[in-house]
Amino acid sequence: MRVILLPSEPFWFLCIQTIQRFVAINKGDLIIPRDRARNILSEPDHCIQVRGARVHNLKNVSLDIPRNALVVFTGISGSGKSSLAFGTLFAESQRRYLDSVSPYARRLIDQVDEPDVDSIDGLPPAVALQQQRGTPSVRSSVGSVTTISNALRMLYSRAGEYPKGQSILYADAFSPNTPEGACARCHGIGRVFEVTETLLVPDDTKTIRERAIAAWPPAWQGQNLSRILVSLGHDIDKPWKDITQKTRDWILFTEETPTVPVFPDLDFAQTREAIEQGQEPHYMGTFASAKSYILKSFATTQSSRTKKRVSQFMQISTCPDCNGKKLQRASLSVKFAGLDIGELSQLTLTELAHLLGDAAHAVPTANLLDREKVIVAQRIASDILARVEALTKLGLGYLSLERSTPTLSPGELQRLRLATQIRSQLFGVVYVLDEPSAGLHPADTQALLGALDELILAGNSVFVVEHDVSVIRHADWIVDVGPDAGTHGGEVVYNGPIEGLRQVSTSHTARFLFPPDAPVKHRPRQPIAWLSLGEIERNNLQGLNVKFPLGVMTTVTGVSGSGKSSLVSQALVELVNDSLGVNKIDEGPHGEADLLERELETSTGGRIVDGIEHVRRLVTVDQKAIGRTPRSNLATYTGLFDHVRKLFAFTSEAKARRYDVGRFSFNVAKGRCANCDGVGFVSVELLFLPSVYSPCQVCRGQRYNDKTLEITYRDKNIAEVLDLTVESAREFFANEAPVLRALEALLQVGLGYLRLGQPATELSGGEAQRIKLATELQRTQRGDTLYVLDEPTTGLHPADVSMLMAQLNGLVDAGNTVIMVEHDMQVASTSDWVIDIGPGAGDEGGRIVAQGSPSTVAKSKISRTAPFLLT
Repeated sequence: MRVILLPSEPFWFLCIQTIQRFVAINKGDLIIPRDRARNILSEPDHCIQVRGARVHNLKNVSLDIPRNALVVFTGISGSGKSSLAFGTLFAESQRRYLDSVSPYARRLIDQVDEPDVDSIDGLPPAVALQQQRGTPSVRSSVGSVTTISNALRMLYSRAGEYPKGQSILYADAFSPNTPEGACARCHGIGRVFEVTETLLVPDDTKTIRERAIAAWPPAWQGQNLSRILVSLGHDIDKPWKDITQKTRDWILFTEETPTVPVFPDLDFAQTREAIEQGQEPHYMGTFASAKSYILKSFATTQSSRTKKRVSQFMQISTCPDCNGKKLQRASLSVKFAGLDIGELSQLTLTELAHLLGDAAHAVPTANLLDREKVIVAQRIASDILARVEALTKLGLGYLSLERSTPTLSPGELQRLRLATQIRSQLFGVVYVLDEPSAGLHPADTQALLGALDELILAGNSVFVVEHDVSVIRHADWIVDVGPDAGTHGGEVVYNGPIEGLRQVSTSHTARFLFPPDAPVKHRPRQPIAWLSLGEIERNNLQGLNVKFPLGVMTTVTGVSGSGKSSLVSQALVELVNDSLGVNKIDEGPHGEADLLERELETSTGGRIVDGIEHVRRLVTVDQKAIGRTPRSNLATYTGLFDHVRKLFAFTSEAKARRYDVGRFSFNVAKGRCANCDGVGFVSVELLFLPSVYSPCQVCRGQRYNDKTLEITYRDKNIAEVLDLTVESAREFFANEAPVLRALEALLQVGLGYLRLGQPATELSGGEAQRIKLATELQRTQRGDTLYVLDEPTTGLHPADVSMLMAQLNGLVDAGNTVIMVEHDMQVASTSDWVIDIGPGAGDEGGRIVAQGSPSTVAKSKISRTAPFLLT
């Protein structure tokens, strides 16, 4: 059969059924548009058939989805598209695969819940590429995620330049994660955690009783260690500086843990006498040095408060043995192209490609020994170059192999995984991606689409949950879920080729795919003043001078890695806070990875030159989580839960029982379920399966004890109120102004579908940012406030973006300033001022390429943003 390629035209979709029948009967020429040469057939053999999907808010959805195509699942935030793509299709594919895996292996795999669906036929194996980063690890890097590090180790092992007389090292010797390769001092981390006497004892004029050892735990635990020292024969009333160095070192750094009798009410002499006479002690106490306490507490505590406290006594520095390169000296003595593997890993991917180019194209010599090395280097270098090319095509050439994954954005991490999948050359797989365009400049999105096309041309299917209009337009098939969010969503509004969506009046997506021919012209507002920054030094910003207009909305654009966040979210925020005398709120590190990440952060150089007198307050609205445990939720963060608990406490029944406001908090023992401690679920340990979290059998997931749940407000108990969506709660609390104000603010930023008690751990970064914005919108606007936002449209449908922009414009109209980092051209085009950073990423960025009104920047010949501005 021949394949005839035609120019791409919308009408061809209308001919699919006719073409199918023609091919089936005649096995003749198959006519396919030139840029859509894919097998998009709706016959049962070529479709995934979903029947009766009811995951989350899906309303018994049934539909057929073509394979071997780019299928985009879209719809406004909370409509149910992720429930269909991930919660149903991927979850069912994983379930079927795991049925064939041994129970022992199954427990090692992170499993998703079994979907509530009647049947799914024609479903191939699926791979999910989500934006979740998993557990942060200082040992996970760009090199390890992409497997390029494995190839580099082989390159150094087989083709490296060894010092004369040194034995050949195996590849494992070049890995910081193996005993053969890891530096003995830092264990392959490149940094050492040290506790010094100066840190542990800041005031050596104090005695131990006076808490000279500031690093010791507070309250009873610290007193206990002092009493144990008395039993061990130490004078705790002598100034620290008068104690011998040997004794001080033992108290602070010993690994010994002696257990001795303790007599709390006796002094030094009496204690010695009691021990000699063998008197019965009050209790037996075990000693731990200050160093042991600090390191153990930091590693094991679940309390962020304790982590923050002990981390101040820890000093992080570059490992002196390996100079931060993580490997043993023997491994670092081997060179390739004049660099050791640590130095090579510090290069950007673009620089690495240039360096390996010569090796990949080298011609073997006649010398047998050299010939073998050249051939090995040629093959391995060629393989690495192919992997690097896949990454640079996705706009990641500015990353280095040693860059740790905790420092990457979710979008960067997902694109690393995508590039790895392209290289794997799997066939017949369904790839399910979660907003792969998130955090991407429109220019980078074009490269992303090319990568997705590669997967399809290799014989795979690509299902994408997306809001980006350019990605939707590129799709072969659209599944539009909605029409609205939450309980008003969960239906398939449209399922088919893109042109057919034009006729669907209930689709929010259609309005943005097929806009009116004459869009409303945006008239930029004029600045009331300027905030000037000079000589800014931060990451790739080198001596940058920039002026931000005040009293208007400014969007800072540029390709990924160009320096936008370095300028706005870091330098601008830090300098303004310093000028306003605002101390940065330090939440404390949440683990080893977080502590190392903070230590590696660069400081900001530069100053505010002029204009700070026009700014009285700074509000940063970022995408960091509103809490790290299920106890933090939407209601508690916004403060509306305080008002709700008061309403319950003021009911006649609560007053009769003398229940106060605290009774209705699931964080207080008197009101919460004793079995689950107010979490709502418990961990169930399974012998050969992974542990699962199950709703608490005592409170049935409601978090409260039965007595508390007996109190009702307007016929609902406190757990039922927390289960209301924001939209439902607005009707329920229609007459309660304090609660209503918070709910209205949440609705204004498109979060009506979230439940009041939705745990912080279930919220995306975009949702967390909008909750913070809604919390701020509740406050009375006083003007002269600078709002700084970092990609606020992440995870938002264009319809939700319009809603968000209305709120931000309201802030500006009230006399405030909004400055945001954004890739969304809908936002940039309707801003008052655009500052484009670039022109490229990493060392090729960090400069102002163009600035001015959107129409002015759109005329720039060198700006990569200009062609995409909608003016």
